Amino acid sequence: MKRFADLSEQEVLALAITSEDEDSRIYRGFAEGLRDTFPASAKVFDEMAAEEVRHRTMLFDMYRDKFGEYLPLIRRQDVKGFIRHPKPLWLMRPLGLDEVRKFAETMEVEAERFYRKASETARDLSVRRLLTELAEIEAEHESLAHKLGETILTKDARAKEDETQRRMFVLQYVQPGLAGLMDGSVSTLAPLFAAAFATHNTWETFLVGLAASVGAGISMGFAEALSDDGSLTGRGTPWLRGSVCGLMTAIGGLGHTLPYLIPAFWTATVVAIAVVVIELAVISWIRHRYMDTPLLSAAFQVMVGGALVFLAGILIGSS
Repeated sequence: MKRFADLSEQEVLALAITSEDEDSRIYRGFAEGLRDTFPASAKVFDEMAAEEVRHRTMLFDMYRDKFGEYLPLIRRQDVKGFIRHPKPLWLMRPLGLDEVRKFAETMEVEAERFYRKASETARDLSVRRLLTELAEIEAEHESLAHKLGETILTKDARAKEDETQRRMFVLQYVQPGLAGLMDGSVSTLAPLFAAAFATHNTWETFLVGLAASVGAGISMGFAEALSDDGSLTGRGTPWLRGSVCGLMTAIGGLGHTLPYLIPAFWTATVVAIAVVVIELAVISWIRHRYMDTPLLSAAFQVMVGGALVFLAGILIGSS
C-alpha cells in the first residue's frame, strides 16, 4: 500500500477519478435495489449517480489537460488511510431504506473531510489546491442530496415509503417474532407447570422447560423458514424469518423457565407466574402496536389462552 501523502499530483487526481466512478456505481446499485419498493428514493440515487458521472468527467478533463490520456489504475484499497467501504451494502437484497440513506450521507461527509484534512497537510501548492477543490466537490454532493430529496422525495412520497418500510418490518420481523413469542410463551406453559406440580423439584422442572423451549424454537424456526420463500409475499428471506421465529420461540419459553433455577419451589413458581403475566402483557402490546388489534381484545385473547394452558398444566401435574 502507498500512503496518501506519498502520492503525486497525477496519482491523486487519478484516485479521485476512480473514486467518483466507484461512487456512481454504488448509487446505481442503491437505485436498482430500491426501485421496486421505494421508487422515489431510487430516483434520488439515479440523479446522484448521474452527478457523480458528471464530476468524473470534469476531473478527467482536468487530468487529460495536465497529464495526457494515460490514466493509472489507483483505487481506494491501494492507498493507505483512504476511505473504504468494507460492507458492500449496495449488493445486499433487500435494501433497508434508512440504512441506505445513512450510508450515502456518510460516503459524502467522509470523503469531504478526508480531502480537507489531506489538503491541510499537503506541502505542494498545486496538490493543496487540487485537494481543496475535491473537498468542495464532495460538499456539493452533500447539498445535492438534500436538494434532490426535497424536490423528488416530497413529504407525500416519503410518507408513502415510510409506510412501506413499516409494513416490510412487520412482515419480516414482527410477524414471525410474534408468532414465535406466542408459541414459546403459551405452548411451554403446560409441560413446565405440569412437571413443576408433579415433581416439586425445581431442577427437574427447569430441565423440562429448557427442553420444551429449545425444542419448540427449533421446530418453529424450521416451520417458518419452510413455509414461504418470500419471493411473492415480501416477507424476507426464509433463513431470516426462521431465525427470528425460532429465537423468539425459545426466548418465550425460557422466560418462565429460568425462575426454576431458584431452589425454593414456591418462590420459583411465584416468580415464574409473574414472568408469564409479563410475557402475555408484552404479547398483547405488540399485537396492539403492530398488528392494529384493539388493546383490550388482544389482551383478552392472549390472557384467556394463556390462562387455560396454564391451568391445564397445573391440573395434569397435580393429578
